[in-house]
Amino acid sequence: MCDRAELLEAALDSLPEGIALVGWEGEVRFWNRAAEAITGYCSAELLGRPLPEPLTALAREMQPDLGHAALVRARHKLGHEVATMARVMLLRDAMGERMGMATVFHPAQSLDALPHGEAGEEGADPDREELEEFLTNEFEDAMHEGLPLGVLWIMVDQARELRLTHGAAACETMIGKLERALRQGLRPGEHLGRWGDEEFLVVAHERNAGMLGMHARTLAGLARTADFRWWGDRISITVSVGAAQAEAARGETLAQLLERAREAMVSSLHAGGNRVTPLPGSDTCLPS
Repeated sequence: MCDRAELLEAALDSLPEGIALVGWEGEVRFWNRAAEAITGYCSAELLGRPLPEPLTALAREMQPDLGHAALVRARHKLGHEVATMARVMLLRDAMGERMGMATVFHPAQSLDALPHGEAGEEGADPDREELEEFLTNEFEDAMHEGLPLGVLWIMVDQARELRLTHGAAACETMIGKLERALRQGLRPGEHLGRWGDEEFLVVAHERNAGMLGMHARTLAGLARTADFRWWGDRISITVSVGAAQAEAARGETLAQLLERAREAMVSSLHAGGNRVTPLPGSDTCLPS
């Protein structure tokens, strides 16, 4: 029978993201298949040894436990640059002592390619294209003129389950009802649109990250008031929200801003949903 270590290695090897486990002395303890494909270095070359210089950016240039991805440029074994979105987490033993670090990374296919929510195969959504154009223009104004800009990435917690149990029509009806509720809380000049089958994006203009987080909580509260019934069944609606504020000093791209918002949304989702994460690494529970 397989022991737990073998099962864990098999699970990590099946992931599409690169996984690197590095001991506290800097030696590589685990290097999965995706990491091999992304960097060109096979695990046999690295296990028990320090990361080679072209890959040290994956650990050296990041602060652990930030809870969000950052753009990291490493170098492939063949010599070309590899731009990745990576995040680093500290590993501790049962006594709380540091054991090493885990780095999770995936290719940043293009710094200009905007991350979107999951969508079906029906083709491009014209509403999403309009939102993308609006967002691009607002981001350029924010960077060039110093105007405030924030992004809220909103995931409907119940959408996938409802799609499976009640069908696509029920899910779309619920999402339409939720969209009408969210629009009631928009401020002048803000823009709301579908960013995936079960996701929305709000382009906001709050002056700082704290105000953006408060606005996100207001919209999440409106979502909970959107009473939804389908063939006699009452289905509650809650959302997981990630918020990110653009900062010209960061020198980031629009894709990176959206990636921060998406990572924050995923943190809210993994924390159980019905939650807002207004800043990377800090979850804020919504009132029940």
